[in-house]
Amino acid sequence: MGIPLIEFAQTVLVFIAALFPIVNPLGGATIFLTMTSGYPPEARKALARKVAVYGFFILLVSMFLGSHVLAFFGVSLPAVQVGGGLLVAASAWGMLHKEEDVRSRDASRQDPHQDWQRHAFYPLTLPLTVGPGSISVALTLGANMTHGLRAQGGDSVPAVWAAVAAMIGIIAVCGSVWAAYRSSERISKALGPTGLSIVVRLSSFILLCIGVQIFWNGASRLIGPLLRSAR
Repeated sequence: MGIPLIEFAQTVLVFIAALFPIVNPLGGATIFLTMTSGYPPEARKALARKVAVYGFFILLVSMFLGSHVLAFFGVSLPAVQVGGGLLVAASAWGMLHKEEDVRSRDASRQDPHQDWQRHAFYPLTLPLTVGPGSISVALTLGANMTHGLRAQGGDSVPAVWAAVAAMIGIIAVCGSVWAAYRSSERISKALGPTGLSIVVRLSSFILLCIGVQIFWNGASRLIGPLLRSAR
């Protein structure tokens, strides 16, 4: 039995359009550059590849199994947002208050290969690239795939083909992450030491604000019902 190709293509675009703004590879490249400011080019390229791969599996698991995992452990999505927001804010706070000479000295003392293994997943992939926001979007899309998806103005796409469309969308988003992060070395050369220092500080502050916003989104959903019931 065939599938409507136009509706299938629209479904792929739905997944890309939903995930791409949340993952934000272009904006994340600046944060990636900040976190790896003292790394050699080879380390950045290896990290970009690993972050893209790890991000693919996190989004894939979140989309297909995320709701079941949260239900098994009795964890709500707002609780994930609160915890993820705290992690993002804590990482940004450390970056914001770390002096440049300390950053460079730490980078020079570290074995790049060991550092890739230690930092590739946390914090570069989770929560800085694929955070609570993108996980929640993936959970929502995964829940809708159970009964298939209906493209705008078209026929319903069966669940199995919706799953294929989801994988294609995730691959496209993670591929853009790899391309953007891999190009961060060019950004570093274009900015120079002074410009890079400014970007580090600004990106750290913006990341701190993002962490606070993620935390507040989850906390408001947890506290809101309590406040309404107390009235």
